[in-house]
Parts: sequence; structure tokens; C-alpha cells
Amino acid sequence: MALTKVGKEGITGISNSSDAAAITIDSSERVCIGGTSPSQKFVVTNAGANNIVMCENSLASIQMFMQAGGSGGTVGTLTNHQIQLLTNNTARMTIGDSGVVYIGGSTTRAKVNVERNDASSYNYASISVSNQPDHFVFFNDSTQTGSIARSGGSGVSYNTSSDYRLKEAVVDMTGAIDRVKALAPKRFNFIADPDDTTVDGFLAHEAQAVVPEAVTGTKDEVDADGDAVMQGIDQSKLVPLLTGALREAIAKIETLDTQRADLEARLAALESA
Repeated sequence: MALTKVGKEGITGISNSSDAAAITIDSSERVCIGGTSPSQKFVVTNAGANNIVMCENSLASIQMFMQAGGSGGTVGTLTNHQIQLLTNNTARMTIGDSGVVYIGGSTTRAKVNVERNDASSYNYASISVSNQPDHFVFFNDSTQTGSIARSGGSGVSYNTSSDYRLKEAVVDMTGAIDRVKALAPKRFNFIADPDDTTVDGFLAHEAQAVVPEAVTGTKDEVDADGDAVMQGIDQSKLVPLLTGALREAIAKIETLDTQRADLEARLAALESA
């Protein structure tokens, strides 16, 4: 059975097993469970595990702190305005009072905002509300670089920025046929495919030699543990080269058609002479 004592410091509950303070209510009506020095309205502490939970009532708001005892680092707060998760006393994820979610920053563009800050720039993505045309938007600093968007009633578009105002040193493509001839499309199946389904595609490092912007990673790359870092390919980035080669082929075909028509006209003139 717990004992209770009353003193100038407040009312303290005493454990009947170790005679240590179990619950303390001080003269400022602050409550502490597991300790004797409440710093907020309500504190729960476990000195052995270094866990502290503190709640404070301020202007009809309830704020909750969860701290790693020795470091005193706040890892979460809850108020009637927002919910936050923190590491090293820095907010990493916030749900604002309007329902907007921020991860890694505080920039607001859509319902869910994910931000990665670097020394001089940041990469950013946002997920829009359902009635917006762009459901997922990517940014580099303040410049939009791409989006995943709704297309009509049942389609999806995967967009990369292509506005002419973003580009410079623009020239027409030449020599596309020779570059396409250097591409080496293959037929293969993926090792992880249990059905061994044969598909069309490219070996990433071979395509990288022709269209490097279509491929990520480095051939035979491994990480610090010696595990393979696999290359990837965005085959849509081959389309400009294929279109350029097709245009060159069409131009040659049209030239041959003109020459053929001229020869046929000459032949007809000779035959009628």
C-alpha cells in the first residue's frame, strides 16, 4: 500500500516497496510520475530508460513532449494547431492545422510536401489534393522539374519539364541514324521473374554509351558492403533520338521518291519520242 505525505513542496506518493517517490504534485499543481521535479503540468519519467513525457495546458492547447532523458532532445509535440515528429530538436515531419503534411521542411505547395535540403539547393516533391491535375510534383529549388498527372478520365502522364524557356544552345539533331544503329536492343528475361517471361529492352551500360542521359548508375558498381548497385534506364529518353533517326530516314525516302518520279518522267518522255 502506497504512503502519502504532505509538505511545502506538495503531495508526494511513496512506493511501499523501495520508499522512492512514485507520484509528486507540487505547489504549482504540476504532476510527476516516476520523479520528484515536474517541469511541466504533467510529466512521466523513467530514469532507467531515459524516457520522459511532458504535457502542458496553454491557452486551451495540449502540448506533448517525448524526450531522451540524457540529451533532452524533443522528439514529438502535439497541439491543437499541429503534430510534429522531431530528431535532434528539429522538426522532421509536421501535420498542420489545415491537414497539410510536411516531411523534411516547411514549404507548402500541396497536401503532402517532401523536401530534402542541401547546402545550396533542395529537391522537393509534393502530392496534391485529388481535384488538382498534377498529383505528384517534383521541384529543384523553386523550379518544377516534372510531375505525375491525371490524363483524361482514366489515364496518367509522367512529365519531365520541357518548356523552351528552360533551355539554351538549342540546335537541330543530326547524325541520329548512326547513333540508332549503335543501339543494341535485346530480348531477355529477368532472373527474378518466376515465369521467365521474355521481353524487349536494352542492357543499361550499352545504351548508356549512346544516350547517357537515359541511364542511371555505373556498370558493375557496388556499395561499401560489396553489394551490387544496379543500373536503371528511362527508355522514354530514347524517343528523341529515335524520332531524329526517323526524320532523317523519311528525308532520304522523300529524296529517293523525288528521284524515282524524275526518272519515271524521263523514261516516259523517251518512250513517247
